[in-house]
Amino acid sequence: MRNDRLRRNRLLLFVLLTLTVVLSVGSLSMGAVRIPVQEVLLALTGHPQAGSGLIVMQFRLPRIAAALLVGAALAVSGVLLQGVIRNPLASPDLLGVSGGASVAVVGFMTLFKGYSIHWVPVIAVAGAFAAAALNYAVAWKRGVSPFRLVLIGLGISTAMSALTMFLLISGPAYLTAQVMNWMTGSVYGTNWAYVGALWQWIAVFIPLSMLYAKELNIQSLGEEAAVGLGSRLQLSRIALLLFSVALAGAAVGIAGTLSFIGLLAPHMARKLAGQSYTAVIPVSALLGAIILLLADWAGRILFVPLDVPAGVFTAGVGAPFFMYLLFKRKKLTG
Repeated sequence: MRNDRLRRNRLLLFVLLTLTVVLSVGSLSMGAVRIPVQEVLLALTGHPQAGSGLIVMQFRLPRIAAALLVGAALAVSGVLLQGVIRNPLASPDLLGVSGGASVAVVGFMTLFKGYSIHWVPVIAVAGAFAAAALNYAVAWKRGVSPFRLVLIGLGISTAMSALTMFLLISGPAYLTAQVMNWMTGSVYGTNWAYVGALWQWIAVFIPLSMLYAKELNIQSLGEEAAVGLGSRLQLSRIALLLFSVALAGAAVGIAGTLSFIGLLAPHMARKLAGQSYTAVIPVSALLGAIILLLADWAGRILFVPLDVPAGVFTAGVGAPFFMYLLFKRKKLTG
């Protein structure tokens, strides 16, 4: 039975990876300017056609690459938070992590002109760590209750939103449109410099998360069972929280506060791949990438010539899903 599950999950990963490639090619082809798939493939293989090659390689491809990386990072961040806290309602935006990253980035943009994009993920991660530490400290009361973390996280997130707006109002006027679009959650205007600033964080912290997948499986059995099986519980939790915050902070630094991807993708992954984090983490990464790719694609083609931020669509789907989870959990707990 275990071998059957393993084969099924491998097939699932292959299907999701294939779907990601197909959707990426479709997104490269469809937009305000329609480009035939043949020309897209020629551009990707180093034989760009005049005009369309520039659109594919310099405008659409970096945007799609950023969407895939950001979606994967937010999804894995959500998986790790839910695993550590053992709460299916946990996600980076609900615990104030994304809000802390937003405040740090907006403050950085306001204070420093001509900044390097490579500093933005670093600043965002620092802000995310500060918000996470504050949440954990305030929620501590002879231990940390998962629901207390979520409730305090919502309060911190609201406070961070207010602080972000204050920084925006008090900053220079020319930054307003740029920051407002970024705050909504968007990969609009991303180029290869943004991708270069982000991929390193993904390349380090998602593989590290996979190394801790078995540890998460053990922790899911409960604290006493995990300690009895030899788990270094507190050290592992701190490491996993660090990975989660780093992934969420780096993603927010590039694409802004994209809501609910870290909540949606892990739940979908568990439905498809079961409860083992060895499968849930990579499946979540692919699902998060697909969700954000579809949201960005919809924003580009549904309201032409307007380019609607992807965060509008992720929030539109994620908010009802969050309410559904709340009601479902309330019924289960009586």
